[in-house]
Amino acid sequence: MNGLQVSPFIAALPKVELHVHIEGTLTPSLRWKLAQRNKVPLPYATYDELLESYNVLYNHRKELHGDNGAPTFLETYFAGTQVLCQEQDFYELGMAYLEKAAELNIRYAEPFFDLQAYLPRGIPAATVLDGYMRAQREGAERFGVRSNWIMCFVRDRPVEEGIAAYEAARPWARVPGGRGLFHAVGLASNEYDRPPMLFEEAFRMAKQDGLHVTMHCDVDQKDAPTHIHEALFTVLDGRGTDRIDHGLNALDRPELLQGLIERQIPLTLCPHAYHRRQATEVLFPKLRKLWDMEGVKWCVNSDDPTYMHDVWIDGALEKVYRYCGLSKADMVRLSRNAVEISWAEAEVKTELLHELERFERENC
Repeated sequence: MNGLQVSPFIAALPKVELHVHIEGTLTPSLRWKLAQRNKVPLPYATYDELLESYNVLYNHRKELHGDNGAPTFLETYFAGTQVLCQEQDFYELGMAYLEKAAELNIRYAEPFFDLQAYLPRGIPAATVLDGYMRAQREGAERFGVRSNWIMCFVRDRPVEEGIAAYEAARPWARVPGGRGLFHAVGLASNEYDRPPMLFEEAFRMAKQDGLHVTMHCDVDQKDAPTHIHEALFTVLDGRGTDRIDHGLNALDRPELLQGLIERQIPLTLCPHAYHRRQATEVLFPKLRKLWDMEGVKWCVNSDDPTYMHDVWIDGALEKVYRYCGLSKADMVRLSRNAVEISWAEAEVKTELLHELERFERENC
């Protein structure tokens, strides 16, 4: 982790995670186990070869830089999803994350999931969602990690397919009569030439159902500032999204920063993910600038930890703590931001804020 070790303070800090892709938490050991169980061939003869594949720096973008013959992050990510076939697989993936979350002192999480990775393979929505919902409920009981999930539209696939996936998933949404697995929709996958407004109909459907809306505006992607502008000012008939995932390129245009402030739209940032492409002396001054900017609220998250050098939320927080020169009180405030930005139930937020107050009194 760039020579850093997670400090006892960061390890003990109560945490909330709002930007983690459940498929991006698939460990090599679970992937190997599920491949054997489901008889899914892997391009690795041994477990050690699979393990070695996770050491790649996955920072190449073919659409921007051409094909250098190496697999991209997204190719590897979706290859991993091929081993997920049965309800038990999705349950075990969800439980593995929630158990890890408990170890990291994550109290509440809002994991993303990609239903469209499975429906085209003939896997029913119920298989995926019942597995995750079982994990959601048992994870809260066994590990004390409460969660509300977010369904993502896979943006480099047809919009109509995403809408069909949402309709299939709606019985599991947090809507009247729904089962309560997920309470929001978002965007994920490759956003190259796939601006947020393409999914306006899908966003409207979710909003009409009473769900929250968030959307990825990836860092330094082609047209990233334009995508942020759409997310702030154009989607949902000009009302804008509720939250932006990533969105660091708001720093590129003053009107975007002003929009974040005036519309009170927060960012879920994933510093380690950006550190793969940006030098320490480039990235962390940007984060510090956002931190010092009154009215811009953001929090720290892990993104896809198992495909990003096994750096989880504690490692991402440690980087911000050290490289941005923040104090212990600042780090508590970052966790407080995450609570306030979250869509947790009011009583859960109150409980978490009280815990952070106690932690700050005892540790800062």
